[in-house]
Amino acid sequence: MAEAHLIGDGHTAPMRQPARPFRSEMSSNVLGVVMNIPTLATLTLVLAYPIFYAAYLSMHKVALAELRRGIFPFVGFDNYRRILSDPLFLLSLKNTLIFTAFSVTVEIVLAVAIALLIDQAHVWTSRVTKFLILLPYAVPPIANGLIWSFIYNFDFGFLNRILFTLHFVDRPINWVGDPNTALFALAVPYIWRTLPFAILLVHAALQGINPELYEAADIDGAGALARFRHITLPLLIPIIVVILVLRTSFAFAVFEEVLAITQGGPGDATWVAAWYSYKKGFAPPFDIGVASASAYVLALIVGAIAIGYVGAIYRRVQ
Repeated sequence: MAEAHLIGDGHTAPMRQPARPFRSEMSSNVLGVVMNIPTLATLTLVLAYPIFYAAYLSMHKVALAELRRGIFPFVGFDNYRRILSDPLFLLSLKNTLIFTAFSVTVEIVLAVAIALLIDQAHVWTSRVTKFLILLPYAVPPIANGLIWSFIYNFDFGFLNRILFTLHFVDRPINWVGDPNTALFALAVPYIWRTLPFAILLVHAALQGINPELYEAADIDGAGALARFRHITLPLLIPIIVVILVLRTSFAFAVFEEVLAITQGGPGDATWVAAWYSYKKGFAPPFDIGVASASAYVLALIVGAIAIGYVGAIYRRVQ
């Protein structure tokens, strides 16, 4: 029953009911979806649309003549068959696998070693190293490649001059001009550029290890190597897996150093998968359909490797 109150003439009037809200409050799940709509829309425009459009192009004939007419004939999986039967594409995949295995392995080893060094508070060089490891982040990839191209230069490169001054070599070495060394020489500037990211991740993981574990190991008489093997390394495995997945993905897509230093040479010694896609799509005959197909094959390989990494570590943890 509504409450009443007296008015000036002694009569009573019902009290006004409080206004009900126009609509009920959103649940947390609905609110979360609504708040993420702008992000999802942006990702759809920036990532999803190019991915699906590239898939569309990979199944159509899209060369210079088709681009002029604006008509892309459907060819199905013919572009995929062409690249998988192309010796140059298979060589590019081989070079990419070698480059990735070498660069990622070296990067993981150096990242753990340097992170352990800068984690030691009593080592005075750790403070200097923390500053120096961030310097490569300030160098753009193309600039990094150009710098190393001067370092590797056969006639006046600093690397040959240093080695010659220290009497390590008696004649200059053509680092990027020799097919036997070009691919590994290309990996060095890439490692130099990407190593700080791995170091920071490992260093952050080291900060999260409970010091009491090391104290207990010291009481048990465990040495430095035993502490690393039974405490540090097992606890670093999750972050190492993250680094492996990320660095493998990016190493498979290496492009800037190839463009700035070797441009695929000498011959085809440094043709990698990303360079193959670039040359097919942006050099005569501008076959964008084949380039899209090669990019998709590369993405599938990277995805399979990433799943393999995670699956192997998951089984080990279980």
